[in-house]
Amino acid sequence: MRNISDLLKIDYPVIQGGMAWVSNANLAAAVSMAGGLGVIAAGNAPAEWVKEQIHLVRERTDKPFGLNVMLLSPYVEEVAKIVVDEKVPVVITGAGNPAEYMKMWKDAGCIVGPVVPSRALAVMMERMGADFLVAEGGESGGHIGELTTMVLVPNVVRAVSIPVVAAGGIFDADTVAAAFCLGAVGVQVGTRFILAEECTAHDEYKRRVMKAKDIDSKVTGRVTGHPVRVLRSPLARELARVEYEENAAERLEKMGEGSLQKAVLHGDKDGGSFMAGQCACMLDKVQTAKDIIHELFDDERLKSVCQNVCSRLKVTL
Repeated sequence: MRNISDLLKIDYPVIQGGMAWVSNANLAAAVSMAGGLGVIAAGNAPAEWVKEQIHLVRERTDKPFGLNVMLLSPYVEEVAKIVVDEKVPVVITGAGNPAEYMKMWKDAGCIVGPVVPSRALAVMMERMGADFLVAEGGESGGHIGELTTMVLVPNVVRAVSIPVVAAGGIFDADTVAAAFCLGAVGVQVGTRFILAEECTAHDEYKRRVMKAKDIDSKVTGRVTGHPVRVLRSPLARELARVEYEENAAERLEKMGEGSLQKAVLHGDKDGGSFMAGQCACMLDKVQTAKDIIHELFDDERLKSVCQNVCSRLKVTL
């Protein structure tokens, strides 16, 4: 299986998660310059905004970067074309099947890595020509699948021959080591990068991540077919209240419209949707993107983790 760092031309096998309105040019450029793969999240943003962010990243660095294309976006057709026009090096897709755009992107020379929540979709994406996969467990923030990282990653690894990147619940050297033990060749990290100094998310958003307890992570919108993990908030409580009432799916879609933008850009405590993974309860400080990456791949810590495991199993390295 090919080394993901060689494939993506990065120094560390880490992809910064594509978090709508959070993962803009500022954060993506910082992560890329620090040796990872910085990613712009298109989310539900208009195509012109996406194009502007691509240009801003290129103004700041000549390192590789990626674009996360959310397939549920009303602007997905335009964004898919921008990928080709701007020759985006790496495309990561989420919330759907990218079959309609795969050939166009591959013909343009893009490296494509779909996010997959199941073995079946992973196999389909490999057959379609994906270069790598991001197996994202339900511990993640934002749109999620049902399977946990512990089950999903090895299941996908055993089903495909292309590189698999693990996502969901990864935030330090211990969890990076765990991901590699599951068979992944790289990791995608989202929630921890919300706390990067270069991340422009509102201070209230960052505060909520740092103050989150282990029971503050909730999944909303299951009835819509597109469940989302968020932190506890007045909006999250209201979403939970109407989850199974009459016309719940339509009502939830309406209630959630624009709520992430309110949280990220304005720190709206009442109407904002503060998306974050379960690992938020383990995070308590703001750091530079460079320091975050160095902690994720701290050589001494990774060696210590491996030695401790072998010691418990009475195995000699």
